Order: sequence, then C-alpha cells, then structure tokens
Amino acid sequence: MYYRLFYLLLFVAIFSCKQAEKSSEQQKIHTYQSTDPVFNYSGRVLEDSSNHSAELISAASSVQFQASGEKLELQLKAEAPHHAFAAIEVDGSYSNRYQVSGDSVTTISIPLKKKGFQKVKIFKATEASTGKLFFLAAKADSITTLQEKKDLKIEFIGNSITSGMGADESDLPCGEGEWYDQHNAYWAYGSRVARALNADYMLSSVSGMGMYRNWNDEDQPVMPDVYQTLSLDADTTKLRDFTKFQPDLISICLGTNDLSDGDGEKERKAFSQKKYEENYTNFIESLYEKFPSVKIALLTSPMIDPTSEKGKMLQSSLKAVKAKFENKHTIALYEFEKMNPTGCGFHPSIEDHEVMAEKLIPFYKELLNQ
Repeated sequence: MYYRLFYLLLFVAIFSCKQAEKSSEQQKIHTYQSTDPVFNYSGRVLEDSSNHSAELISAASSVQFQASGEKLELQLKAEAPHHAFAAIEVDGSYSNRYQVSGDSVTTISIPLKKKGFQKVKIFKATEASTGKLFFLAAKADSITTLQEKKDLKIEFIGNSITSGMGADESDLPCGEGEWYDQHNAYWAYGSRVARALNADYMLSSVSGMGMYRNWNDEDQPVMPDVYQTLSLDADTTKLRDFTKFQPDLISICLGTNDLSDGDGEKERKAFSQKKYEENYTNFIESLYEKFPSVKIALLTSPMIDPTSEKGKMLQSSLKAVKAKFENKHTIALYEFEKMNPTGCGFHPSIEDHEVMAEKLIPFYKELLNQ
C-alpha cells in the first residue's frame, strides 16, 4: 500500500512539473500586434490601428523586426477573395515564398535556430493590383525593433517587369493558377539593386501599365494618373504621403506596354512617340516638383530588342526626354542589351533579374557618385 501511494505521489509530482514547464514555455510566447512600435514598415503601406493590421500594398512593401526564441509565428491575411504571396528573409537569407489566404488568417511558423535575436523581414511578393496583404501580428519569446542604417533611398517606377511578374515558378509552372502566382518582387531587379546598395526602397509598379497607354487599352489610367494614389489605382480618396519617403534616386522603366501590340484582337493604334514623350516629360516635371534634388534614371526595356524598330523608337524617345532636363538636373539613360526572357509570358525569370541587376548596379553607382 505504501509503495502504491509513493508511486502515485511521484507520478503526480512529475506530471505537475511537466505541466508547470509547459505553462512556463507558453508564458514565454508573446503576441505583438502589427501596430506595435517594434515593427518598421517600408514601401506603400497603410497602418490601420482600428483593425489592428498593416496593409502591405505595393510590390516588395515590407515589415521588419528582430525576434528571439525557438520559433516565430506570423499572422497574415490577403484581401478576400484572392490569395497573395509573402516572401520572408531571416538574417539576410531568403527563407521561402508563402501563399496567404484571403478567406482566413494564415499562420506561418518560422524556426529560429540561433541564440539571441534574428533579423526578420516580410515582403509582399505580389503587386498592388492583386490586392492588399495584411500583416496582423507576430508571436515569439521576444520581438524588438530592427534598426538598420540606410541613408540611400531609391524608388523604382515600372510595370510587370519591375513587379517581378512571371519570375518564380517554384510553386506553379507557367500557365497554371492565377496570373500573378509566379510573382516574386523580392527577386526583381529593383529589390536586388537596393539590397546590393544597402538602400531603403519602394516599387511603384503595375503590370500592364504604360506612360501614355497600357498593354491592351488606350483609355485607362496610366502611371502618371495613378502614381499619386496610395494603391496605384487612381483612387484619389487615398493619396500617397510624399513626405514619408523622399528618394535620392528614381528609376523609371516604362515603355514596354506603350509599344505593345496588345492581344491582337482589340483595336490598337500605332505607337505615338509624340504622346509618349509628352506624357513622360510631364511626369518627370511632376517628380521634380515633389523631389527637387532627386536624380533620375531612364531605362529602356529588357523585353524589346534594341536593334528592332520598336527598340530604336524607344531609345530615340528616351534620349529626347533626357535632353529636356539634363542641363538642370542629374538624369541618365540606361539601354538594356538584347535579352531572351525565360520567365512566364515572355517576362524575365529570377535568373534574368539577377543579370539585369548586376548590369544596373554600376550604372546606378556612377549616377549616385558612389
């Protein structure tokens, strides 16, 4: 009888200790809401304290922080009814691209293998036109602010190329899923350049968009129409606050869609160099009004053969636009060499973006006097 009582008490004691240890472990995990000041945001982002969420709007818009413990849990949600993708980086290394549901909260668990704090960055892999990505909360033993000194600020204005459309087939091959399922703005040339130059950056890019007309239409809003709106959608009730991000350099890559033949079914007028140059000139003037000392880079298109008739028209127009400003401002033109894009829909792949970035970095450095 004595032994039975002894073993029963021993069992109760061990069980109680286990429960106490489990309870202690649970108590270590803390939840940090998106509006907590430990989080830093970059890109086109809207912090909504009323809904306890932060809206990552533009391609490669991001949230960053430091976390410690055995694991990190992230709570994200896409704008219903669509899904979105988030790319995650830990301590400077790319982790993965995760699909985020629009029907319910998606929890992403990230193991934290090192002692101390690890740097965590969450990027919106898809673009503004596919819907918002909501960052709701993060759970870890402890989360603190990630302070990184980045004096240089760059804004990349463009279309699907700049957005990283069709670049990533790691989850779905080309032609499957939704049209944006191969997006990965993390690996797009602008994001790569910014990381190489240790710059804070913003991608203001919309697939199919042009400077005076879009890929398959002649009368829809173009970049000069949507640039000032927060979601790049021409909704003037929500405007971008230009005081929050003032770039040292603006890089513009627009012209592919202006020169496009469209889908071949809808009526398409001949490309107008006059309209293209007028819109481009007016747009740059508006940029100088907002950012008087900004340096500007004009890029041709990696998807247009520079030796073709379209390629020559694009070069001619960009040289004409550049000439209107070069006496008073620092403005430069970069001409891409011929490329055979290997991504989806004749877009650059991840590898193509790497090549583009490697060629652009020296050009940007020279323009910035680095």
